[in-house]
Amino acid sequence: MRVCRFRCDDLVLTGFYRDDAVIPLDQAAELYSRETGDEMLLADTEDLLDLLPPNGPSFQQARRLYEWVEDLDVIALNELTMPRAEVDLLVPLPSPSKMLFLAGNYSKHLVERGYMSTERQETFPYVFTKPPSTTLTHPGDPIVIPAISPDQIDWECELGVVIGKRCKNVSEQDALKYVAGYTVVNDVSDRSFRPNPDRKARERDKFFDWLHGKWHDTFCPMGPCILSADSVADPQALPIKLTVNDEVKQNATTAEMVFPVAAVVEFVSRFITLEPGDVIATGTPSGVGSATGVFLKPGDVVRATIAPIGTLVNPVRGENEGEFRPSDLR
Repeated sequence: MRVCRFRCDDLVLTGFYRDDAVIPLDQAAELYSRETGDEMLLADTEDLLDLLPPNGPSFQQARRLYEWVEDLDVIALNELTMPRAEVDLLVPLPSPSKMLFLAGNYSKHLVERGYMSTERQETFPYVFTKPPSTTLTHPGDPIVIPAISPDQIDWECELGVVIGKRCKNVSEQDALKYVAGYTVVNDVSDRSFRPNPDRKARERDKFFDWLHGKWHDTFCPMGPCILSADSVADPQALPIKLTVNDEVKQNATTAEMVFPVAAVVEFVSRFITLEPGDVIATGTPSGVGSATGVFLKPGDVVRATIAPIGTLVNPVRGENEGEFRPSDLR
């Protein structure tokens, strides 16, 4: 089951996501009640967590409605669907309290970036954050190349894990029980950000240059939907592909992770309380632009796909091509 948030005629709605259309939940529930005589009551909310496991108050109803919709004939289904071109998809989670990102969780990516490959037993996950209010970017909205450092803006397609239940100190064995679902994240990165080029060099400059290069406005596109956790038998068996202008750049699978999803949730929960709506982006595979010296430029179109979640599409533009306001992200 894939659920999404979208805007239509200035209304923010929730729906079932299809690759070429959305199905508004309120209309689907109304048709279900009319056709079956069984009143379908869903939480009146824009929060997708209410529709997802493990604790969503309307999860069971949403799952039953989804299965009923999937069995509709073509004519009835067409009456419910709204073509993608008629709606604006929104980030699935507008205000996550935490967005946590893994660095170097795919061995081949480590190697292409000039680092040594590593084994799980020898190390631990590197975790960093991004500010949600200014980095989160809707599907279809532009990745904005910052005027302050425009030359090495890179892509990173990642599996995003959405936490559905508060947890602390969970075991790897139980970790997936706390997951609501999965989404697609593009951890856009500035590989050459270097504030104050005339600065006096300090020991940790390189690390903070790298970290601050993750924080530019619009540098976290997310979506187009959330795939419910109960629809994913194994999060380590998902194909990942990213294209720029239809040219394949990344083509891998989540099986290549050094630390699998359950291990990541266990590790983070040892020292951070994870809350419903928190997002953990689990690292990117090989194929980033810095490996070949090819980077994003205005006019590019980036498509990040994780089947069976969907494809996150974002154009690229320069900062001076139009005013950017953080409020635009909402």
